[in-house]
Amino acid sequence: GLVLAAENKDEPMETADKAPQQPAGKVEKSEQEWKTELTPEQFRVLRKAGTERAHGEVYKQFKKQGAGTYYCAGCGAELFTSKQKFDSGCGWPSFYDPSRAANVVTKRDLSLGMVRVEVTCARCGGHLGHVFEGEGFATPTDKRYCINGVALKFVPER
Repeated sequence: GLVLAAENKDEPMETADKAPQQPAGKVEKSEQEWKTELTPEQFRVLRKAGTERAHGEVYKQFKKQGAGTYYCAGCGAELFTSKQKFDSGCGWPSFYDPSRAANVVTKRDLSLGMVRVEVTCARCGGHLGHVFEGEGFATPTDKRYCINGVALKFVPER
């Protein structure tokens, strides 16, 4: 029972004092390297396209975060900033647009019998979440990037 409990445990969003170095190109690592570098929950989400629990600790943490930048927890690529953040009430971190579009890739995801659009990191291929359109939120893009908090690293503005 101990192993299961640990796997379902909420993990906090990674935070850092300064911006990670931006990857110059593609970041490619073996599954073993990712397992060593990431926490079990980060590995499950980023490398196995898992989804964290809605309204978990990481979401509460996200809601309290002020100005800052969100980076890929896998490779450090800049993805979003607090300027694109909004509260959609869905239970996961939400953004209406990436801050660095070149670092974010979207592709159709037909798993679970639904048509969704998966959001991945362009640099390391890590699974971030999904993007939904046309939900009528009062945001500049009418898109909701629904992103797993454990896939992000937050660096507060100084």
